[in-house]
Amino acid sequence: MLHATPFEPALPPTVTAEPRTGRSLVSDAEFDTLAAFCADEYGLERCVADRVIDQALALVFVMGSTGKGSTMAPSQLVDPGWHTLILHTGWYADWCQRQFGYFLHHQPNSKVRTRGLMTGVVARIRAAGFEVDERLWGTAADCNPPTCCGDGPCC
Repeated sequence: MLHATPFEPALPPTVTAEPRTGRSLVSDAEFDTLAAFCADEYGLERCVADRVIDQALALVFVMGSTGKGSTMAPSQLVDPGWHTLILHTGWYADWCQRQFGYFLHHQPNSKVRTRGLMTGVVARIRAAGFEVDERLWGTAADCNPPTCCGDGPCC
């Protein structure tokens, strides 16, 4: 004899938010201006400059919105993106004011870049809901010599 089993309703699908991008923090025109400048100023291919600016915007947003900027640093590959933002001083000052309510100063601490620091920075950016381009941070699993992709002993 077969016994009927109680009906178990299906669980609703899990809703996961898509990670946001640094690019989403600015208008298309602003992003284009910043990425074009970054490409020209630092000799990057435009597609690379787009990635660098995206990650720099995410980094600076996390630094400014958490108040933890003094414990974070860009990777060597993301640093030109932050410099690009800062070199557009009027725009950068206004953007910081709108995003955080204060001007986030650039206080270089590039001498303390380590794989551990970069991993921590990446974790904070990811925790804030942003996509992370691991190759620009030197934290990608496939970083191998001689094509190491970041700062410090990434291999």
